[in-house]
Amino acid sequence: MTRIAFIRHGPTAWNERRRLQGIADVPLSAAGLDTVRRWRLPGELRDFAWVSSPLTRARQTARLLGLDCASEPLLREMDWGAWEGLRREELILRYGDEFERRAAQGLDLRPHGGESPREVRTRLAGWIEKVAAAGAPVGAVTHQGVIRAALSLATGWEMVGKLPVRMDWASVHLFRVNDDGGLAIETLNVSLERE
Repeated sequence: MTRIAFIRHGPTAWNERRRLQGIADVPLSAAGLDTVRRWRLPGELRDFAWVSSPLTRARQTARLLGLDCASEPLLREMDWGAWEGLRREELILRYGDEFERRAAQGLDLRPHGGESPREVRTRLAGWIEKVAAAGAPVGAVTHQGVIRAALSLATGWEMVGKLPVRMDWASVHLFRVNDDGGLAIETLNVSLERE
């Protein structure tokens, strides 16, 4: 059994404005920097080997948590293509019913010129397989889309409708790779907020 911890990066200006933020390299906002400065990594996770998405917001979060992370390109956020930087309302105005039809496809949603959540999940599964082969616990500072892909792998959720469990994005989410190679939830929502 191999343990994997996931942390989502702190808030950015695009998060605050509810803009789709995929591979655009948006840094943490001033409020995001303040938020992450208040986070504390649980002591038991300090001994994990930590890696980070190569995107600035994830690297900044890792640095503020005191983590010396190797960069892992497989942990980058989903590529939203032409939808990148837009808000839901703007997508509805631009694409009308087509947007709603695509959004209802769950894992197979494909933004114009982007990648699907299924492709993110496949990319993540390849990384998890390498981590499991090494056998040591690993932590990843990454993105909401990547953590949702981990949740999909662990639960079978097809990314249609709401998340199958409540997720607090200012938390660590622990999973384990079982002996059969399957991903399972260990503990979700371990708060990073200082007490």
